[in-house]
Parts: sequence; structure tokens; C-alpha cells
Amino acid sequence: MKKIIFTLSLIIPLFLNAQAFRNYSNEFLNIGVDAAALGMSKSVVASSNDVNAGYWNPAGLMNLEDYQGSLMHASYFAGIANYNFASFGMPIDDESALGVSVIRFGVDDILNTTELIDSQGNIDFNKISLFSAADYALNIGYARKLLFKDLHFGVNAKIVRRIIGGFASSWGFGFDAGIQFERNTWKFGLMVRDITTTFNSWAINETEFDKIKNAIPGQNQTLPTATEFTKPKMQLGIAKYWQIDSYFSLLTEFDFNVRFAQTNDALSSDVISLDPTFGFELDFDKIVYLRGGVGNIQNITEFDNSQSLSIQPNFGVGFKYNGISIDYALTNIGSVGNALFSNVFSIKIDYQFFRQ
Repeated sequence: MKKIIFTLSLIIPLFLNAQAFRNYSNEFLNIGVDAAALGMSKSVVASSNDVNAGYWNPAGLMNLEDYQGSLMHASYFAGIANYNFASFGMPIDDESALGVSVIRFGVDDILNTTELIDSQGNIDFNKISLFSAADYALNIGYARKLLFKDLHFGVNAKIVRRIIGGFASSWGFGFDAGIQFERNTWKFGLMVRDITTTFNSWAINETEFDKIKNAIPGQNQTLPTATEFTKPKMQLGIAKYWQIDSYFSLLTEFDFNVRFAQTNDALSSDVISLDPTFGFELDFDKIVYLRGGVGNIQNITEFDNSQSLSIQPNFGVGFKYNGISIDYALTNIGSVGNALFSNVFSIKIDYQFFRQ
């Protein structure tokens, strides 16, 4: 067995070098889930401790005390794209927990005009059809306590399915891993997405491709790369819990999102880019919640080549009663100047309340 592992460790890097690594691949998996977390600008890698931790940091699943389920819906780009998320989590025993979630991000009813004009230049509107571009992901998370007190480890296996009408489709597979550590009122978290790189294998319909490859001279002449790998990404977080008085408490968290590539993030080099985020959650008697945060701090190059800094604010509220949590977030998935604010709603049910 050791010989097999050693041989694979030598062969796999050679295989990967021959494939296409992408700085931006499967980006729908980076949008985020849960209105509560989005209201805090995704600053939850250290504090996520419910069923949604399967997405943010699977180590947080260890905080589950009973069955939990959650649903989320959001519309992006003025309703053009729909994003849906469903998850379920449960403790296995005192030492481990399990979480399962499904994600769909899709744009439906896209006009297919590839056959609108025939070879003679005639237009036939009856040749227009509709198709969908949809991305799916199935995540299975497992968490376990480690030897040290208050130290939890989690791993997330994900299967990715991407479909672009009848033109192309792909299957993908990868792993995420995370740890959380808590001491007194401090919490620390580390999450590495695509830790093994996420593999996507595309199947392209060559018949459909032939219809468009000569539409623009000199472009689309060859089939796109059929295999791609997503580079790992990392998120570091530190959170602090404050008990203000007998009714009010405050949770604050500061995170760093790390990409191993040069981007427009606030701190960027040829090797690594850092995007700092900050979020808070103020609650009244664990019933009413007010959330806010800032993130997606980007360096923007204007048309006159001048530089400016873009900051994305987020806001959210929540209500929890009798084991049911309803949350809302107002987020901006683009820069502030684009004003692409989106309304996100989510609901979470904790079965523990109903056992009482």
C-alpha cells in the first residue's frame, strides 16, 4: 500500500502539470450560503457552528446537538440568475458529525440563436430555442474532535456537475478541509477549499460547436480545454464573543481570504492575494439579530488608468423562535458602484427544540 501511495505521489503532479489550472473555476461555489453569513460579509470561518458549517468550515459541524436543516434562495443580476441551497446535518456520536448539502446556480430560458440565420443568410425565428446553464454541487461533510480540547477537524467531499444546455457538460470532484479551535470567548478557524485541487472533465458537443466556430473569423477555431483544475484557496478567521449585558451579546470576526494568484484584491502580489473581511452579529436575547460587514475590497483601474478602492458593504437581520431561524441579507456581489444589490433569504430548523 505504501508503494502505491508513493508511486501516485510521483505520477499525479506530472499529470496535473499537463492540465489546465484555473484561477477562476467553479466560482459558483465561492458565492456563499446562508443569509446570516452573507450579512456578515462571509466572515464566519471561525464562528460557523450550525448545519451551514458544512459549507463554511466542516469542522463547525461538531457543534450540532441534534438534526438541523436549512434552505436558502437568492436572485442575482436583477433576477436573471437563481441560487438555491439546501442542507442537512446531524451528530453521529459525541466525537463526530455529518452534513450533506446541495447547491444549484442557474440561468434559465437563454435564447439559442445559433441556427437563426441559415447558410443563405435567411432569418428564421422558428429556429430559436431555449436552454439553461446550470451548476450543481453535492457536498458531504464530516467532522471529528481531535486529541486537544476544543480542537475540531472537518473534511468536505464535493461532486460538481455543470451543464450548458446541449453544448457542453462536466463532472468534477474535490475536497475541502478545515479546523476550528475555541478557547474562552475566542474562536479561530482555517478553511482550505479545493485542497487537492478540484478536477473538472468537460464533454463538448462537437456538432453544436461546429455551428459557431466560424461565426467570427479567427476565433473559436479549436475546442476548449476538456480538463481543468481549480487551484486551492484558503480562509483564515479569528472571532471574539462579547457578553454586553444580560440581554445583548456581540460576535465579531475578522477573516482573510487567500488566493494563490495575482488578483485585484486589496493586497496582491505575483504569488498570493489577500482579501480582508470583517463582520459582526448583535443579538437580543438570542431572538433578534442585527448583522453587518464589509468585504470584497478591490483595487479598481478606471478608464483614465487611475486607481481607486472598492469596498462592498453587507447588511442582515434575523429572527429565531421555537427552533426556527429566519434570516435576511442585503448583499452586493459586485462592486459598490455597480449597485447589484441582492436580497437573500434563508430558513433554518433545529429539531432539538421539538424534542423538549
